Amino acid sequence: MVAIHSRQAPVPENGQFVQMPNGLVDRAVRLIPERRGVLAEPPPGSGLAPIPGRAGLPFLGDTLQALHYGSAYALDLVDRFGKMVWTRGFGRDMVFAAGGEAIDSVLSNRDRAFVTGQKDLIDPFFHGGLLLLDFEEHRLDRRIMQQAFMPDRLRAYFTRVAELVDDRIGQWPTGRPVKLYPAVKNLSMDIAADVFMGVRLGPEADRLTAAFEAMLLASESPIRFPVPGSRWRAGLRGRNELERYFANMLPDKRASTGTDFFSVFCHIETEDGRRFSDRKVIDHMIFLLLAAHDTSTITATVSAYFLGKHPEWQRRARAESLALGDGPLDTAALDSLTALDLVIKESMRIIAPVPFIMRKAVKDTEVDGYFVPAGANVLLGAIANHFLPEYWTDPWKFDPDRFGPDRREDKSHRYAWMPFGAGVHKCIGMYFAIQEVKAMLHAMLRTYEWDFPTEYEMPWQMSALPFPKDGVPITLRPRR
Repeated sequence: MVAIHSRQAPVPENGQFVQMPNGLVDRAVRLIPERRGVLAEPPPGSGLAPIPGRAGLPFLGDTLQALHYGSAYALDLVDRFGKMVWTRGFGRDMVFAAGGEAIDSVLSNRDRAFVTGQKDLIDPFFHGGLLLLDFEEHRLDRRIMQQAFMPDRLRAYFTRVAELVDDRIGQWPTGRPVKLYPAVKNLSMDIAADVFMGVRLGPEADRLTAAFEAMLLASESPIRFPVPGSRWRAGLRGRNELERYFANMLPDKRASTGTDFFSVFCHIETEDGRRFSDRKVIDHMIFLLLAAHDTSTITATVSAYFLGKHPEWQRRARAESLALGDGPLDTAALDSLTALDLVIKESMRIIAPVPFIMRKAVKDTEVDGYFVPAGANVLLGAIANHFLPEYWTDPWKFDPDRFGPDRREDKSHRYAWMPFGAGVHKCIGMYFAIQEVKAMLHAMLRTYEWDFPTEYEMPWQMSALPFPKDGVPITLRPRR
């Protein structure tokens, strides 16, 4: 679910609005049988309210409308039912929670009633990843993994990131349309291979990318057993492919003193001597590559799109990049690119690389005055919070200055802006991902100019992660 869709309201002459929500989903909603009701009746005398909502279509529920209309659909649910809404998707009862209070109630998890909800969807393919762990196991693994993201190690990683970005982006073709999203995805995979694994990928790059994508597609498949020819079976093959790949490399990594993430994972330990087993190293590497690869690709693509649609911001960001000169690019230099930072943050607000945080109730509990029964799947929605008018001025407007020091609308609530998740499971590599995206855009700004036709709007689609259905055709011009 994302904020830019195939069905657009008229765009005003100044081109600032990314979408007008009013009326976008009315026609779709009228096609759905209302079947209103509540998720479950609260215990007598509890004083809790039942969660209202509707079942939608048989089995599918509101899935098709949610995928197509994204944030407009999510805000429409909030308008109709409130910030705790029950609906159905892929045959499951789902509770959609919006607003800072409801999200804070779930993430604080004071009665330990919630566990990570992604397990039902992606655990067969990404089991053991940090996002899928809970309580003490999560705390211990995150404590160990944090050693790989210390400032001195990040500085070392970015020396290599900058070299790769300059080399690859400088080879992109000019004067003819190319697909931006695949180009960024390939660059991101090259960075992941070099910085995360310490290898230069050859022909196996396509094989590993295909394995990742098969696992993602399987995660959202309604057929959840290995029927021949099914996405589920292909996803399991993809998982086996990646496990073999990392297992074959593991002995050399254990014996090496490399600075890549894979080598670091093999050697880091806490003060009391805790370190990752071979199984843990493989599980965390698979999930880390997936998370870093796709979130960086999404964020860089969206940011480049908005820089093309808003030339005044492209000029402003380019001036800062050129002012850095030709010296080596490091984290301090990237931190000085304030205009680019504002554009990236606003882009992640509009298209959050992690649109939802998923939780599952393991016992009856209460959220913001509502009764949540055991077994309920709860979606905490960045795609709603990022557009709530109590947090954001003109939320459907592209306005990077809202993140500037004079406004800081992202501080209106601790969960107003949550593009990489929130709480104890907040993305451990968020800083790395943003700096990687900055390096990519900095190289593009120094090398090229670009824009998009006035009538062009990205047709974004939600799957396990959002992606542009057309790949985002772009024509780069050498910078004048």
